[in-house]
Amino acid sequence: MIEMATTDTVQDKVICPKFEQTFAILGKKWTGLIIDVLLDGPRRFKDLSQSISGVSDRVLVERLKELEKEDIVTRDLDDSCEMKSGYCLTEKGKSLKNVMTEIQEWADQWICEID
Repeated sequence: MIEMATTDTVQDKVICPKFEQTFAILGKKWTGLIIDVLLDGPRRFKDLSQSISGVSDRVLVERLKELEKEDIVTRDLDDSCEMKSGYCLTEKGKSLKNVMTEIQEWADQWICEID
């Protein structure tokens, strides 16, 4: 995470590159919501779009491609359904379940309700 390095005059924060990369991936708008929806099981694009209110199809496609590139999400084609695609979490993506649960618990305690 963050390591404090002390010099004679300044206290510098040294951020672990892996920690920084993790937040670069997960910190993008909509990414956490996509993962949260997929934790309940595979979804077709249309179902994902309907489950995440406010995200445009263009941005959803972009985020899904980014998550595929990071091996967090995988896209499967279903030949029996006119080549419709479905998305699901990889093992790497499923391993975020505890992280997402902790974030929800933190939010329940510290974030005020939005009207």
